[in-house]
Amino acid sequence: MQAPARADAAAGGTQLEARAWSPASVANVAVGFDLLGYPLAGVGDTVSVRRIDSPQVRIAAIRGAEVALPGTAADNTAGAALISLRQALRLPFGFEIEIDKGIPLSSGMGGSAASCVAALVAANELLPEPLERERLYPYALDGEAVASGSRHGDNLGPMLLGGLVLSTLERLVRIPVSAAWHSLLVHPDAQLETRRARAALQGAYQLKEFVAQSGNLALLLAGCHAGDAGLVRAGLRDVLVEPRRAPLIAGFDAAKQAALAAGAMGASISGAGPSLFAWFESRAEADAAAAAVRQAFGDAGFGSQAWVSPIASPGAVVL
Repeated sequence: MQAPARADAAAGGTQLEARAWSPASVANVAVGFDLLGYPLAGVGDTVSVRRIDSPQVRIAAIRGAEVALPGTAADNTAGAALISLRQALRLPFGFEIEIDKGIPLSSGMGGSAASCVAALVAANELLPEPLERERLYPYALDGEAVASGSRHGDNLGPMLLGGLVLSTLERLVRIPVSAAWHSLLVHPDAQLETRRARAALQGAYQLKEFVAQSGNLALLLAGCHAGDAGLVRAGLRDVLVEPRRAPLIAGFDAAKQAALAAGAMGASISGAGPSLFAWFESRAEADAAAAAVRQAFGDAGFGSQAWVSPIASPGAVVL
């Protein structure tokens, strides 16, 4: 895509407009519920932000969405994030936003977070003193809460920093990942609303499930730091969330088995679903597995789209 011309004020050279793109993402990564995520190359949202004299945030346009999205800034993830930014920094000016959606809605690919992050990265270019990416994180959390009903950063952190990121409410930590390792993401042509997927998690859990999940997360992180695919294979298994959400996704079990049969280190639900992700030790393996995983969703009556990208893909960029 082509970067737009940037408008400058007559006095002082203040930049008045910026445009940013944020990738989609895989959140949770099976064992890191609300904590772990990474970007997806090749698919994302684009947001243009203009600096305006009026001390407010307004949505000028939303394009590419399959359904109507909130046009009131306070109810929109991108708008709410910039409202939070304005209030925290006590900015005397406001922002006008145009959103171009490139991520399917309710897909488990971080679509709401991508618009939020792209808006913040673009608006940051218009500040008198732009902030470091990590300092945009609290405002992104405020924006994401509008869509999901909670403050969680597993989509936001990787979109801001790139690569595999551990995102607590207080900090972002990049986790090293082998450059050879690739992710396959298959999105069936279906939607699973985040709030419904979260409702499926209500109920009692056993202590042994938490212990098993903690062990699996530790194995995954240790495997990433060591570049040890064997540790990742041992740890990339969700015993808490996937068993409760998988019944909401037609064809998921067969699609997961297809990925594992093709050599995946592990596979699970991307974000809230219905998309499936799988990790492979090479791009060639990920590419080769895509057809079988898509066929499994096809057998359940759904067309699908697939993306293959390095797990260590970059985050949001200014265009």
